[in-house]
Amino acid sequence: MSAMRKQDEDMCDVFCSDTAKVARLRGEVDQADGLGNLFKALSDETRAKIMFCLSREELCVCDVAIILGMSVQAVSHHLRLLRVMRLVRARRAGKLVFYSLDDDHVANIIRQGLDHLAHVKE
Repeated sequence: MSAMRKQDEDMCDVFCSDTAKVARLRGEVDQADGLGNLFKALSDETRAKIMFCLSREELCVCDVAIILGMSVQAVSHHLRLLRVMRLVRARRAGKLVFYSLDDDHVANIIRQGLDHLAHVKE
C-alpha cells in the first residue's frame, strides 16, 4: 500500500494541461533528438571514467588502460565509440595515439556532472 501512495505522490489528482506550454514545447522537443544517445554513451561506467580522466589531461590509450586496469583493446573499443559520438578526439604522435575531450562543451558536461555528484552528497 505504501508503494501505491508513493506513486500517487508523483501524479496529478486531475488531468489538465497548459495549452500554451504544450504548444511551445511540442515545437521545440525535436531539439532533444540525439540527447538520449549522448547520455547512453556517458552512462557506461568505463566510458564515464575515461571521460573523467580525459577531462584532467590528454592521455595515450596505454595510459588509460593502466589507469583503469583494462586491456588496451577494451579501452580502444570505448574510445572508438566516444570518438564516433564526437565526445573525444584523437591525435597521432608517431606510433602513439593520444586522446582528449573533443571541446569545451564536453568538458562542461563532465564538470557539471561532477559538480552535481558533489552537491547531492552534501
